[in-house]
Amino acid sequence: MSGSEASLTSHLTSLSTVRPYSAATEHAFLTQAGKGVVSKHALGLYLSQDRLYAAHGYVKFVGHILAKVPFSSSRPFDSPYEKFLQHVVGVVEYSLRNVIREFGLDVDGWKERKGTRDYLAEMARISVEGSFEDSLIFLWAMERVYNDAWKYVGSLITPDQASADPSATQGAVSFLVSNWTNSEFVEFVSDLESIVNNLDIQPGTEAWSRAEEIWSRVVELEEAFWPNVDDEAAEIALLRVTL
Repeated sequence: MSGSEASLTSHLTSLSTVRPYSAATEHAFLTQAGKGVVSKHALGLYLSQDRLYAAHGYVKFVGHILAKVPFSSSRPFDSPYEKFLQHVVGVVEYSLRNVIREFGLDVDGWKERKGTRDYLAEMARISVEGSFEDSLIFLWAMERVYNDAWKYVGSLITPDQASADPSATQGAVSFLVSNWTNSEFVEFVSDLESIVNNLDIQPGTEAWSRAEEIWSRVVELEEAFWPNVDDEAAEIALLRVTL
């Protein structure tokens, strides 16, 4: 890549997507969470869907990425590409440790939302039909949007909210902000970005076009994943198993 060419990730984040980026990262649910007015039911619904996403989709998705790593005995173990692949494995392995950390916030009593089903279905499709490169782009896109979304929440939190009891609604929100915006997670997202930009995907290729489609689709899926707080009563009535 020459100095005059934008990186793949810079190109993707500059695109006008099917749904605007702010729809995913400044969603009404996130605004309510940051301002301390999100209801315990909306937060419980989100946590239940996030658990399904992590347990039923994310772990399998990451497993497929690791299975696709194109190690080869025909290359020296210390060759640049083999070292790159070893780095990929290390970064992807971290993603599993991080998502498992959130299982401590366990919420029962909710059905699966359509937005969750759609997200899981797309992850499964990319796992089966996508290339190794497609999967890494999808992983980076998910984590980039998630990081930016919780940074937005964090920008709205007051000191009183940040010090709330972790068992209370606002304490849980503060925990989530910390978990998804701390320096370790930011570094992880940065590592993924570097990996994607070193996949040698060139403008004008099919792989470049697929990357654009993946980015746009992830933004769309992320927006739909957040609970609908604009019609919260109807959503709760539809999805709550027990009251």
